[in-house]
Amino acid sequence: MSIDAHIDALDTAGKALLEAAAAAGPDAEVPTCPGWRVRDLLRHTTMVHRWATAFVAEGHTSYHPDGGEPDLDGDALLSYVRDGHARLVSALREAPGDLECWTFLPAPSPLAFWARRQAHETTVHRADAESALAAGPGPVDPRLAADGVDELLRAMHGRDRSRVRTPEPRTLRVRATDTGDVWTVRLSPEAPRTRTDAEGPADCELSGPADLLYLTLWNRLPQEAVTVTGDASLARLWRENSAITWS
Repeated sequence: MSIDAHIDALDTAGKALLEAAAAAGPDAEVPTCPGWRVRDLLRHTTMVHRWATAFVAEGHTSYHPDGGEPDLDGDALLSYVRDGHARLVSALREAPGDLECWTFLPAPSPLAFWARRQAHETTVHRADAESALAAGPGPVDPRLAADGVDELLRAMHGRDRSRVRTPEPRTLRVRATDTGDVWTVRLSPEAPRTRTDAEGPADCELSGPADLLYLTLWNRLPQEAVTVTGDASLARLWRENSAITWS
């Protein structure tokens, strides 16, 4: 996906998140984030948006701490989140292509990194906000979803901090039945290593439409949302150890 496509996805997801949060109300429970209510989700999301904006707009070339979560609620919190989201979208749209700033995942450029990361940060939290409604999380564009699976498997869990590990070498395959994308995840005592192919046998395969894989791998849908074949213990291992935490 292009940088512009990621920024458009961020823009769309942020607006949908706000719409769902307003409809659910600040005190509604967020089933996909146990222990959180909508106000907690909003406070976290705007903190991340404003933290990301600082790198893009101010060009910090080393890690810069976030500003903390706002002590706001109700309409004031919604307004604050809306403003923070708009600032992030504007900062990314106005940033030069040769932007230099700190990043934490491999990417073609810092601007490409922040556009992609915040598109998926916000799309996943859009699903969280929608989980507070009776209808639950809505669909994700297949192309965006496949891109998000790729970021999660090859970038997020390509880091040494990933806890998805096995005592002996095992192979997990992820197959998007609508987009044709396939990932082969090599598990071992080390951090996972993922390739975009279907070469060789797999001990376990998760397959389904890209958006269901996306939300399942981000632990926003139960594993029953996709098809699991082979050794289901690897799917459970993912569920139990793949959570991405802020700290």
